[in-house]
Amino acid sequence: MLTLDGYIVLAVVLLTIVALAKEVMRPGLIFFSSAVVLMSTGIISDQELLAGFSNKGMITVAVLFLVSEGVRQSGVLNRLAQTYLPRKRGKLVFLIPRIMFPVSLLSAFLNNTPVVIIFAPIVKRWSEKLNLSHKKFLIPLSYATIFGGMCTLIGTSTNLVVHGLIIDNGYPGFSMFELGKVGIFIAIVGIIYVSVAGNKLLPGKKILLNTKSSAGLKDYYYDVTVTENSNLVGLEIKNGRLKELPKLLVRCIERDGNIIETKKGMFKILPGDKLLLAGKSDRLNYILTNFNIRLKGMDLIKNVPREKLKQYEAVISPRFPGVGKTIPEFNFYQHYQAVVLAIHRNGERITSNIDKLKLKSGDNLVLLTSDSFIQNWGDSKIFYLTSYIRDYKTTGTFWKKWLAFIILLFMITGATVGRYFESPAGLTFDMFFFSILAAVLLIWLKIMPHQKYTKAISWDVLITIACAFAISKAMQNSGAAESLARTTINFSRSFGPVGIIAALYIVTALSTEVITNNAAAALVFPIALAAAQQLNIDPKPFFVTIAIAASASFATPIGYQTNLIVQAIGNYKFTDYLKIGLPLNIIAFILSLLLIPYFWSFE
Repeated sequence: MLTLDGYIVLAVVLLTIVALAKEVMRPGLIFFSSAVVLMSTGIISDQELLAGFSNKGMITVAVLFLVSEGVRQSGVLNRLAQTYLPRKRGKLVFLIPRIMFPVSLLSAFLNNTPVVIIFAPIVKRWSEKLNLSHKKFLIPLSYATIFGGMCTLIGTSTNLVVHGLIIDNGYPGFSMFELGKVGIFIAIVGIIYVSVAGNKLLPGKKILLNTKSSAGLKDYYYDVTVTENSNLVGLEIKNGRLKELPKLLVRCIERDGNIIETKKGMFKILPGDKLLLAGKSDRLNYILTNFNIRLKGMDLIKNVPREKLKQYEAVISPRFPGVGKTIPEFNFYQHYQAVVLAIHRNGERITSNIDKLKLKSGDNLVLLTSDSFIQNWGDSKIFYLTSYIRDYKTTGTFWKKWLAFIILLFMITGATVGRYFESPAGLTFDMFFFSILAAVLLIWLKIMPHQKYTKAISWDVLITIACAFAISKAMQNSGAAESLARTTINFSRSFGPVGIIAALYIVTALSTEVITNNAAAALVFPIALAAAQQLNIDPKPFFVTIAIAASASFATPIGYQTNLIVQAIGNYKFTDYLKIGLPLNIIAFILSLLLIPYFWSFE
């Protein structure tokens, strides 16, 4: 029977989930507020609230942010991307594994977000050069990082969160590659599934070897105005084509407030007409040097020579200070010396009335600016990524790339074999020990600039994790975890422990699609622990279930940050994830039910 404290905890957890789903505040603030409420009611002490901030797993996550940033700064990932991407077109069933396998391997040891931030624009540019739809590759890129994260202790922060909770409760944590017993099977089967089903289920034009054209690739749009003395005045657009504007399609004409579709028929151009042109990114330079048309935003940026203007794409991160404001309210140009040409949001391209649109985290901005933008904001956490100028440029010197690789290898090897050695000083040779050594070496050797080390850390993620630990403790203190565990056991009693694995997996997987994966793992953990204690069995299979299920977010763009990033870059719709990702969720669920009881005994 639930006590009053139990009902309070459940109410707080429910309100927390609602607040996260509605994006009332940043996740860290929501969890911190919930933890303060639970402390104020006496369900947890102030020491228990603060305990999460000193948890070794949480601190390890923070240090690994630094390691990932150092490796990124070295330029080794850019070099790897150039090396393994295919040089020629081929069947999609062979092209996708060429991307997914190496990315999965990298993300098993590096934070998933910087891997996607680096590889997404490179993959998009590569697909464009080969006349392939980028929509066939960016979702698989995100899935590849998720697969890799499932295979090692450090592959994703969620694994370290569960690992920290296990140790806090007096049980031995995960070894470096323990989760790989399940993760590697899900990765292999998942990559095969995406490769085989991708041509049919992924959006974008199907890839056929016997065709070289791809009209579906013209997804860069340019709003231009026909000048008063333009040589285009009086000419006719025929079925969207105008030979005076080569390699560009005229999608529509805006005239006197009316939109005229030009796909079929003939339309005469008048002075002052606004044309929506579609073409590849290399058409920008042609448009900028064509004085018969004037690109939108040129009035603002007229002080910059046309030959120095570039087109960039920048995805707004939660740290962007203008979230919730319109472009004029925030004075975007004054802050970044860049003109917003268009906004991509939830698979929709918005060009008209963008000055009235309130900016949101995850918006993909198409910007017109100069090289100074990449110099000033390329490494900022205000934007998830910027492209395209440095896609194929490698930063860092040769020795920095090799040093970063050697340090990363040292960290992985040390964390794997360190537990077999004893230190005379009483130190524990674990992931925390070797990650802090790696981070310090990367800074001392100037591979990562020491001036920017605080920017590499996602503080909101750390606050979320620390406060999720406090809420998890409240569920244990109040008896809410035991009550929910009892309900779970009664519901799945006829199926035994495997039935509980199924129930825990489903609850965790559904939660991670609504709230953050770290929070989902922390909230379900006490239920799993209480269930194991009531059944008097080894809880390790349940802990593995939570770690795997919290990462298995394939069906929506909001469940995993990398999904959200590629949604903005690739201009995907919500349903694009559902179509390819829901069967993948089912595959991961079935494999987990089969493999977890096989590798981890309940006795």
